[in-house]
Amino acid sequence: MCGTVGLFMGCSAVSLCPKQALFARRDDTGGNDGGDAGRDGDGEDGAQTYVSPFRTWYERATVRSAERRRLGPLTDGQDFFAPELVPLAGHPLIAGLRGERPGVYREVLVRHLYRYLDFTAKLEHLVVNRTVLGIAHGTIGVRVPEAMRLDAFKIYCDEAYHALFSADLAAQVREATEVRADLAQVPYFVTRLERFLEETPDDLAALTEILFVIVSETLITAQLSEMGNDRNVAPAVRETVRDHALDEGRHHAYFAIFLRHLWGQLTPATRRRAALRVPRLIRIFTDPDVPSVEKEIVGYGLPRDDAKQIVAELFPDASVTAYAKSVAQQTVRHFASVGALDDEQVRAEFAAYGLL
Repeated sequence: MCGTVGLFMGCSAVSLCPKQALFARRDDTGGNDGGDAGRDGDGEDGAQTYVSPFRTWYERATVRSAERRRLGPLTDGQDFFAPELVPLAGHPLIAGLRGERPGVYREVLVRHLYRYLDFTAKLEHLVVNRTVLGIAHGTIGVRVPEAMRLDAFKIYCDEAYHALFSADLAAQVREATEVRADLAQVPYFVTRLERFLEETPDDLAALTEILFVIVSETLITAQLSEMGNDRNVAPAVRETVRDHALDEGRHHAYFAIFLRHLWGQLTPATRRRAALRVPRLIRIFTDPDVPSVEKEIVGYGLPRDDAKQIVAELFPDASVTAYAKSVAQQTVRHFASVGALDDEQVRAEFAAYGLL
């Protein structure tokens, strides 16, 4: 994690860094681990009996059971991504280029695949696995049962493999298509999260990162799961998407349980402050990367004014909000289940972001 570009340059949030926390604990205890990292939670946060979603992990996790997905030649009618999931591909000004420049339509789908794979790899490596490391090593400040800590190691393996197979498939696509990805080194969601953290009071910074991971691991879209069975998508792509979805089902269940442990250990005042941050975290994750799409359109030779018109038509506020509400339904239910939405101001904040 140390030295990673973007949000984590220079370990700006060392409160979640396992190495930093372990060194601090060693210094405070004369070399003995005097903390509670390996102790099951007690009281409100540890009252539940933990039923692991990873009971069959050694047999079913894709990192242990799936073969490497190899990109082969596409058959007639197959695409690199499901066109109905690529808004740009359906816009008339872009679709109209198919006759004049037949390769453009394929390039639009390829670039969307790159965006999806890059988003996946960087989310797993730069954000999720930082928090998962903290859970696994007991340095995150949340007491969980020992079995949950062990499961965090499994999630870490899963997420690292998701990053690997995303990077691997992207490399295969580049070789097969000679289409450049041309993506920002730092993903847009990381930039937005970084800005939010800069505005965040110091005492909430680490908690805000944890909440973002809970959000990212509990959002649900059926569309990508459906693409995993779409025979019109290149086999290596749909199989990669399906592999990811199978693992993420277990992760979703885990982080729903983790939220209950976390919430039970916060003071009422901190719960309220934390809950008020969740709606914006959801929108940071779900809102489209408009600058990237606009830049892509200009790259196809269209004037910048046309590019601005296209993104305005593709991503009207009402559609963006409706999408966020749709994919966040289960996440919102999880926060409601721990009482986060019992507060009137919190409910108003969720409603203001279009999530209720």
